[in-house]
Amino acid sequence: MSTASPDDLSLLVAILPESLRRALEALPAQDLLELVMDLGRPPEARFPERTTRLSAEPVDQAQLDHVVSRVGVFGGDNRAGIERTLHRISAIRNRQGRIVGLTLRAGRAVLGTVEALRDLVESGLNILLLGRPGVGKTTKLREVARVLADELDKRVIVIDTSNEIGGDGDIPHPGIGASRRMQVPHPDRQHAVMIEAVENHMPEAIIVDEIGTVAEAAASRTIAERGVQLVATAHGNTLENLVMNPTLSDVVGGVHTVTLSDEEARRRGTPKTISERRSLPTFDIVVEMVSWDEVVVHRDTAAAVDRLLAGRDLGGERRRIGEDGSLKVEELAPSPAPERPVPAPEAPPAPRRGPARIHFHALSRDLGERVIRELRLDARIVDKPESADLVLVLKARAGDPRIRRVAEKSGVRIYPVKRNGSSPIRRALQDVFQLVQGLDEEEVRDAVEEAEHAIRRVMAEGIEISLSPRRPSLRRLQHRMVTRYALDAESVGSEPARHLVIHPG
Repeated sequence: MSTASPDDLSLLVAILPESLRRALEALPAQDLLELVMDLGRPPEARFPERTTRLSAEPVDQAQLDHVVSRVGVFGGDNRAGIERTLHRISAIRNRQGRIVGLTLRAGRAVLGTVEALRDLVESGLNILLLGRPGVGKTTKLREVARVLADELDKRVIVIDTSNEIGGDGDIPHPGIGASRRMQVPHPDRQHAVMIEAVENHMPEAIIVDEIGTVAEAAASRTIAERGVQLVATAHGNTLENLVMNPTLSDVVGGVHTVTLSDEEARRRGTPKTISERRSLPTFDIVVEMVSWDEVVVHRDTAAAVDRLLAGRDLGGERRRIGEDGSLKVEELAPSPAPERPVPAPEAPPAPRRGPARIHFHALSRDLGERVIRELRLDARIVDKPESADLVLVLKARAGDPRIRRVAEKSGVRIYPVKRNGSSPIRRALQDVFQLVQGLDEEEVRDAVEEAEHAIRRVMAEGIEISLSPRRPSLRRLQHRMVTRYALDAESVGSEPARHLVIHPG
């Protein structure tokens, strides 16, 4: 691989105060990452494996002003550059807006960095690059733009929010090849420029760095739906980070919580409340950048997200560029889907001795304690879901990984509650504990015990059983109990002799 010419780096060194310039020129700077100048602290040069002080003397305001006067204008993102180069100068300001710190990042166009992804780029599919800062996402993005424009002869538009892809100034750096570059006047306008590029300039491919807002995620989906190839980077190290990010999860299909029927939950072998992918992903392929020479590729984003939400290993391909420049591909096999035998109905479990243990997740414990007292339940609240017989969870948080793991491991019942209030919590506990307001407690207990006994017989013997005549409220209670075990029930007869008949499922 070849890098940018030494003259590019010399232009960055040239804007430094003379004492720092001499100190840096004495170092082997070909792998320099960035220079850091903070007011009142010694200046530093940062390399991939080390950090070196350029002076024992702290940086003063005159040195900061010297650098600022030799670079372009700082934009709304507090970034500036040096014209026709890829170097980036970022400012730290005090509360009055005065610059008190600078990060001077060395930018390089590195040819050949796209070789590990060339087949993906040539496929025409939408690709999302993930990785920590400094791992080379923007460098790869720049090379993707050049390959698409120069080698594949496509009409390419680069959306360059901070001039980091195409460099500072009105004429873009040759590192992006024949790609056209659209600059963004302010970071919060990036999504608008993305849409403008599609509507005004007829691109076949669009390159975007750092998708980070809901508006940019929506613009990405709009571009993908118009048949334009989209290659972008996003905040996050791994696909799992992105799925759990509510702002950006839409680009990989989004996540929502689904409550299954008892029968469907048994068929799938999952808890009743699960998280599922909401829609098709914007990006067909996700690439996790591990290092400059190593990536993990998920060729089918939808399938990878589904495996993640099911608690399985993602799989994928690990690709490495060897020292000799050869590409080595290792298949990462996903964990197999759990076997799902044909479910056999189970009889209602025998009641556990002692008070029921309830955990409130993302719900008020104080409200829960008050409702338990008011309903006179034989129950107590526990701090950990792992110790509970029942978990009441705010519906919006029902997909939390910890709750999913507890449900899968111990089979504890998860009961979602729509909102955090005493009335929803009361209704949930009345349903769980089979309470019917306004009726004698002994009458309710008798109806419940009769239904439980009948359910066991129907499931064991495969016969239908008629229950005793009950009030409508008690019949509804018995009917809910029956449906939990995949059995059928119907009300027959006329009042006051109307009663429930349980049929085998």
